Amino acid sequence: MKPSERHPAGQCQVANDVISLVGDKWSVLVISTLGQGRMRFSELKRAVEGISQKMLTTTLRGLERDGYLIRTAFATVPPRVDYELTALGTELLKPVSALGQWAITNHARVIEARRAYDGRTSSNQPQ
Repeated sequence: MKPSERHPAGQCQVANDVISLVGDKWSVLVISTLGQGRMRFSELKRAVEGISQKMLTTTLRGLERDGYLIRTAFATVPPRVDYELTALGTELLKPVSALGQWAITNHARVIEARRAYDGRTSSNQPQ
């Protein structure tokens, strides 16, 4: 579908329902990290820089609920929990990786656009 074409009724809501979770900062990073393979909670926490334990738990629950990853608990002492992508999560890696690469490639352009915008808007504000 071309950008100028209208979406059939309801498709925007459907897309938003899915994108609202996977478009969030932490979900993208968790999915990308799990693209490397199965990981324990503590490994994920170390690998996803800056995420709190609470936010990682919340993110993992949301991704599990939507079918992007699977959680496997082992009855060991201490308890062990592994996370890995499902087939759906693995499919999502391609567009997530492409978006991440696009962001890295275009970061300088975005920063420059912000500076230009901020320069225009700050000089137009009354003091």
